[in-house]
Amino acid sequence: MAFKSALEIVNGVAKITLSGELDAAAAPAFRTDVEKAAAAKVKAVALLMKDLEYMASAGLRALVFAKQKMGTQTTIYMISLQENVKETITMTGFQNSVTFMDEYDAATIEGA
Repeated sequence: MAFKSALEIVNGVAKITLSGELDAAAAPAFRTDVEKAAAAKVKAVALLMKDLEYMASAGLRALVFAKQKMGTQTTIYMISLQENVKETITMTGFQNSVTFMDEYDAATIEGA
């Protein structure tokens, strides 16, 4: 499945919907959305990942880039991860830099 990344900013939260396979070829599209969110100075980033089927090391690098670009004051939420994607993230220890959620919770994320 081809990778897609869609950015929407709502109530100071950048919602980035990811689908398909986040690999080296797809990472630039994701980075572009991250840069747009950072420029908007959002308070949180919600990565909606239920349709993201695969993440390669390039995808992990893009996530690290997102965390660096947003800074420590911005929380990154990873929502509805498929098990294999979650496993990839936890193998690297990156789960310590983000917050996993099963579903989008507006009270928690937008109230952040």
